[in-house]
Amino acid sequence: MSTPAPAGRTRNDVARLVDHTLLKPEATRADVLALCVEARELGVLAICVSPSMLDVARGEAVEGLVVASVCGFPSGKHTSALKAAEAEAAVRAGAHEVDMVIDVGAALAGEFDAVRADVAAVRAAVPSPGVLKVIVESAALPDDVLVEVCRAAETAGADFVKTSTGFHSTGGASVHAVQLMAATVGGRLGVKASGGIRDTASALAVLDAGATRLGLSGTAAVLAGLDG
Repeated sequence: MSTPAPAGRTRNDVARLVDHTLLKPEATRADVLALCVEARELGVLAICVSPSMLDVARGEAVEGLVVASVCGFPSGKHTSALKAAEAEAAVRAGAHEVDMVIDVGAALAGEFDAVRADVAAVRAAVPSPGVLKVIVESAALPDDVLVEVCRAAETAGADFVKTSTGFHSTGGASVHAVQLMAATVGGRLGVKASGGIRDTASALAVLDAGATRLGLSGTAAVLAGLDG
């Protein structure tokens, strides 16, 4: 049974905040085409696919959709030059947005200048109006480190900070992390909640916490719980 979303949010309102995502390594070209069809049927804002699948997510298949891809995914343990090259190639292949993964180990070691430089390198490869989202793996970071990473991402010119890849062993998005990230960037950047959001209640909770974008693979199930 569907329920009204709080704060006047309708099903369509929430759909327009969603990056409908397929980043599984076993995904086929047919799977990505099916994702594009479903995305259009659900009325979401965007799809997010692996760089090797961007040639599938083109033309009529993605009409009316924002196309996002990833770089340094999922570990973040790539050189900045390699991340930048991957991001540049994604933009050339049709991506409007790129979600990059930071080096979580550098963040945990307090090497925030390195994190900042990493983000800046990818920012240079994704010039405006391209959108850069920075995946920080919030579940792996203590609060003070999470705050510093968000500050580094903002200084380096990111458009969004994003909770998770969805592939890290520590987990995905949490209400606490989203609240802290949103408070840190203060509306100057967007906040994308991603990882482990599988039902309507979880999606609404992170939106209420300050998320401005959702990364979902089970989008249909989340939207099915909303009216409007």
